[in-house]
Amino acid sequence: MLLLGSGIMKNEAMVKSMSRSGDRRELLKGPLYYATTITFATSVLWRTSPIAIALICNLCAGDGIADIVGRRLGKEKLPYNPNKSYAGSIAMAMAGFLASVGYMHYFHTFGFMEESWYTAFGFLVVSVASTLVESHPLSTELDDNLTVPLTSFLVGSLIL
Repeated sequence: MLLLGSGIMKNEAMVKSMSRSGDRRELLKGPLYYATTITFATSVLWRTSPIAIALICNLCAGDGIADIVGRRLGKEKLPYNPNKSYAGSIAMAMAGFLASVGYMHYFHTFGFMEESWYTAFGFLVVSVASTLVESHPLSTELDDNLTVPLTSFLVGSLIL
């Protein structure tokens, strides 16, 4: 992404597949944050850390579903952000939480981590916090691919 976004490497098809506008410079923002976060979480924290699970699940499942549900069903907008909807935000919190609990169970099956109600509740708190930050107007300016994992990491560090 660095090579494509900076123009050192050329591949218009790849740029179009990873950007919304078709501008290669867009790859240096959201897509780069997304890829860097996922790479960090999987290489440093993965399988044994509930923080990594929460971070990845809220970014991938939560934020991904929020966009889809928000566009299709999000007629009623949030009072503090007219670009976000109740439907998208509820979907994000639910998807991030359910994916986190699913991965906790999956990794427990292989002995990588313990399953507990405390951790499941922690995943719920992290998912709700990430959803609130993602729905805030500031996340549009900073990019939710940065604010969602950062929130998941910080809140998860305190709770999980």
